[in-house]
Amino acid sequence: MVKQSLKSTMWLLAIMVLLALAVSYLYATTAKPELDEQARQEAPGRFISLSKGIVHYEIAGPASAPTVVLVHGLATPYFIWDHNIEALVDAGFRVLRYDHYGRGFSDRPDVVYDRDLYDQQLLELLQTLDIKPPVHLVGESMGGAVAAIFTDRHPDMVAKLALMAPAGFPVEESLTIRLVKIPLLGEFLMALFGDKAVLAGVKDAFVHPEKLAAFEEKFKVPLRYAGFQRAILSTLRHLHMNSLSETYYRLGKQQKPVLLFWGRNDRVLPFANNEKVKEAIPHLEFQEIDGAGHNLGYEFPYIVNPILREFLSQ
Repeated sequence: MVKQSLKSTMWLLAIMVLLALAVSYLYATTAKPELDEQARQEAPGRFISLSKGIVHYEIAGPASAPTVVLVHGLATPYFIWDHNIEALVDAGFRVLRYDHYGRGFSDRPDVVYDRDLYDQQLLELLQTLDIKPPVHLVGESMGGAVAAIFTDRHPDMVAKLALMAPAGFPVEESLTIRLVKIPLLGEFLMALFGDKAVLAGVKDAFVHPEKLAAFEEKFKVPLRYAGFQRAILSTLRHLHMNSLSETYYRLGKQQKPVLLFWGRNDRVLPFANNEKVKEAIPHLEFQEIDGAGHNLGYEFPYIVNPILREFLSQ
């Protein structure tokens, strides 16, 4: 009798836990409002309609100047370039930065976030804004992978390429990343813990914690709206950003000017991966930043900006 009672209690507890998780999942997937026109009124910059939705962007500098395009990474939207854009404009460039689909104040379409999507978004943005190639591309982290893909596919559209701790080569994935790539389980985990996990990753990118609070406040604003988690999850599953070695080796054959930055204390993408990029692109110029983490342009603009301006101006 005692065993039967204990078994019944365990079943009841299991059912209650499952119900609680189900309710939490339903709440997490329906609680956030959609990003709409009213929500965008609080955003700086401009908006333009492309084939997959509205894209948030900013462009500064004279229309006659050479164009530099800044491409952000996996999660942080275009404000990651706040400390770089003015320096480039002052150096005589026209500078464009934008939010990827699913990030910042760009639309969050329910599509596959693969290489074709990111390439198409950048191509359409340049064409719709009537920006004449070639342009200079600057990409950080996943944005470096996107910039590399774009340069590989459209070599005549890119004059120079600058990469800041770019994705593209194998790294040891955390248990969290491996779990969210599993169908259904990933959706469940992202709905319940996605925002917290991403914010934890943001903290890992910093070496100056005193700068984190202001950064997080900006980062959290677009998190209020639905679709961010879906975009991150689809990107992790379909961009295959850690298997782009062939792309980088093709860039090495282009002999296009390439500048590579990497922070010695990077905890997101290992510093050792700079050797893999240099092996693929032997002619590149390499800048190691001692004491820096992953957010090179944001935390170390006083080092990055002069080097970047000189490289692009040569």
